Amino acid sequence: MIRIMVWNEYKHEREYENIRKVYPEGIHGCIAGFLGKEEDFAVRTATFDMSEHGLTEDVLRETDVLIIWSHALQDEFSDEVAERVQRHVLAGMGLIALHSAHYSKVMKMLLGTSMTLKWRHGDNEKLWCTAPAHPIAQGVPEMIELSKEEMYGEFFDIPKLDDVVFTGWFSGGEVFRSGCTFSRGLGRIFYFQPGHEEYPIYYKPEIQKILVNAVHFCTPVLKERTNLENREIKH
Repeated sequence: MIRIMVWNEYKHEREYENIRKVYPEGIHGCIAGFLGKEEDFAVRTATFDMSEHGLTEDVLRETDVLIIWSHALQDEFSDEVAERVQRHVLAGMGLIALHSAHYSKVMKMLLGTSMTLKWRHGDNEKLWCTAPAHPIAQGVPEMIELSKEEMYGEFFDIPKLDDVVFTGWFSGGEVFRSGCTFSRGLGRIFYFQPGHEEYPIYYKPEIQKILVNAVHFCTPVLKERTNLENREIKH
């Protein structure tokens, strides 16, 4: 079994009625719902308000792939917990960062850049598969049209990456490296841009297929991550 933790701030869904209507069980609940249908996935969820954000040492030791969605509470996220997640990724845990989680403390620590980009609300996006042979792209159409999505545009301040699997084109003319993979230590990272909280992006079968594939891709080869403090992995 692949052990998955879906983490979400769970702030917008509780504060705004229009967002709660889109994701009544939270974004984490939606994602856990479709991932849980996979026979080889064991899925749990955690949110910001839990003790240690629900990402304790014991929880992370029992997680093969961590999926994070964050936006409004980036600065309030615990430095200690962010460093803990970083350490587990370096030791082999997979990480999938969704939408505005590009700007999370975890991603900044792992990738070492500002992670800034251009953005604006409400645009049509054509999500093009630009690496069709990549494992994350298997069974995914050449282009996915998202009638409403938050525009993310270049320049995206990320370091040298492994692959650009998806490239977004927006009706305003902007383009964006919307699906990128990175390697850090023994861990694999996938950043995926679509998923603004006001739009039902995670209900789309094509998006769900991408995330299922990404879990398989990010699953560590080395299952055991014991004695992390004694393992030296250069970042």
